[in-house]
Order: sequence, then structure tokens, then C-alpha cells
Amino acid sequence: MSAPVAAIDCGTNSIRLLIARRDEASGRLVDLERELEMVRLGLGVDRTGRFDPVAVERTLAAARRYRELIEHHGVSVQDVRFVATSATRDASNRDLFIDGIQEILGVEPEVISGQEEAALSFRGAVSTVADLPPGPHLVVDIGGGSTELVLGTDAPSHRISMDIGSVRMTERHLQSDPPTAAEIAAATADIDAHLDRAAAAVPLEGATALVGVAGTVTTVTAVMAGIEDYRPDVTHGAAATVDEVRRTCATLLGETREQRGRRRIIHPGRIDVIGAGALIWSRIVERVAQAAGLSETRTSEHDILDGLALDLLDRVP
Repeated sequence: MSAPVAAIDCGTNSIRLLIARRDEASGRLVDLERELEMVRLGLGVDRTGRFDPVAVERTLAAARRYRELIEHHGVSVQDVRFVATSATRDASNRDLFIDGIQEILGVEPEVISGQEEAALSFRGAVSTVADLPPGPHLVVDIGGGSTELVLGTDAPSHRISMDIGSVRMTERHLQSDPPTAAEIAAATADIDAHLDRAAAAVPLEGATALVGVAGTVTTVTAVMAGIEDYRPDVTHGAAATVDEVRRTCATLLGETREQRGRRRIIHPGRIDVIGAGALIWSRIVERVAQAAGLSETRTSEHDILDGLALDLLDRVP
């Protein structure tokens, strides 16, 4: 086994940690810790362009807990990588967050571009889903603030980051409970306009498989599977028809927050934004299925965190 590395991904809605080693015989990652906390760092950033200090403190508190796990597993500082994505790219007072993380973990957060985020998600996803047809594969990473599309076979050939995410679309359009028809129509038009631009940059018609990653997609998949408790062995690699995705997403979008809250599988930190995430996923699935003639989707529980860990391990002598 290799020495352990620690990857941290801080997005608009959540902060996640993966501590892993590489099995030298198989080349695969072996998880030591995989943690998630819903901190909503990007709360209000789309409207104000600034971080809420309370949200920053929630995130720093999670980082302190992650530091204890990193130290417990004896991970060297040089083997820790912390990336921050959509919300941090947009916040004018990002130094409040960056300086705090550096003080706690001893590493400077990397505010990575949407392009690099897409590449890391692609590597993490396609390296772990079995029985995919020969490429190119389209990986979709729906976050709180942005959504990445990346197409490739062994490595990305086309990629784009769109400023549509579950938190951003909720704050921008879906404010009623449940959302009104007019709000859904406005959100749909916004998403479709971004997809029009994406289709000009990424040849969706060339995709042989559509793989969704991250919390929105895994939650939708878990709801389809009818499970009440988190079971990555059930959701990872799961296939779903386009019609199944469409129906489940429409159900989640139309429910009240109270109704979603009765579904134990939905993390409390996603209850208010999963409707918007489901709408984004549904629109992407329909667009790609029509363009590429695909009839099903696949889900991966592995994404940017795994890509980060693999990248770190590649750097270790």
C-alpha cells in the first residue's frame, strides 16, 4: 500500500474529505475516510457576490474536524490537497475563507477553474464504473453553484463549466414551496440556455455513455432505488432509463420541503435544493439522450475527490 493522501473538495453546498491509499497490485484507491458536511458556503453568493461570515465559520469548523482525521492517519502536509470551486471563484471576500483554511490545515486552497474541476471529476468517475461501452463518455458533475460537462475516452477531449447548480438555481428561481409553474419555467429556460451554449462547445451527439456524479445524481438514483439509508454499493454504477430519471426528477421538483424531508435518503442539507438539482439533471439527460440516442444513464459515487486523490498519488515518488 502507498502512503495515505488527503483530498478535500469545498463547493457551494458541501465540504468533503477523502483519505485514501493506492493498492499497488490493482492500482485502485482504498478509502480510509470519506466524509461530507453540508456547510452551504455559497449561501447568497449569487446575489451578493460575497461570502456570509457565518457560512465561512461553519466551513472552517468542518475543516478543523477534518484536520483531526488527517492527523490521525498520519498524512503529511505535502500530501494534502484542498480545492475550492464555484462559490469561491465568485466571492469578492474569498480571502476570509482562504486565510482561515491555510491557518487550520497548513495548505493554501486552490481555487481551481471549472475546466480543471471537470477533468478531475472525469478521472474519478470513469475509472470506477464497470462495463461502460467504448468511449467517448460524457461525465456530468452537478454542484451547488456550477455544473460541469466533460467528454472523453481515456482523458477529457471537451469540457465546459456552466453557472447552474442546485443552490444557485434555487436562490435565483425556485423560491416558493413547492415551486410554482412560472418559477419552474424560468429555471428551465435558464438551464436550457446554458445547455445551448454547452452543446456548441461539447459534441453531445458523440457520447456513448452518460455518467452522473455528485450528490444530486446519487440522491436521485437512491430515490429511484427505493432505499432509505445511504448505500453506495447500490447507487454506484446503477443504470436508469431516461424515463425513470425524468419521472423521479419531476416528483422531487414538485414536492414540498416537508415531503422531501420525509425521505430519509435525502440529506437534510439537500432538502431545499434537491428540486433544482433534479431539474438540472433531468434537462441534461433529456438533451443528451436526444442528441446521442442514449436510452439510459449511469451513476458514479466517485468524482472529483477520487480524481484529486489519484492526482496526489501520481505525484508521490
